[in-house]
Amino acid sequence: MPNMRYVILQSGDKLQYVEMPADYAYQLSALNLRLHKEVSKLTAQGTPELPLAVAECDHLELLQETSAIVSGLDYINELEKSFASLNETNYPLISLLTEIRALQAQLEQWYEEEAV
Repeated sequence: MPNMRYVILQSGDKLQYVEMPADYAYQLSALNLRLHKEVSKLTAQGTPELPLAVAECDHLELLQETSAIVSGLDYINELEKSFASLNETNYPLISLLTEIRALQAQLEQWYEEEAV
């Protein structure tokens, strides 16, 4: 069984739990913090609302039925879609997309190797 970590994201009073391969959880947290620093510089309409990474942990047991764990690959795919759909002309959005897509590619490869 692969070693997983959980990145806990907060948006207002809502928490989101993202399951990541242990070797990549820090990358998601770091990417999230970087995106938070840069998102205010975007001038396009419809800038994504980003939850803030607030914690990481090795084991997670959810106690509420309304809570769910999201796959890291699903989360990063949605993140990529939300940034790729922006029509940004004043900020080098491509640098943020490159970072998102790099982690996306690493996760895709990890899941392919683990499925074997």
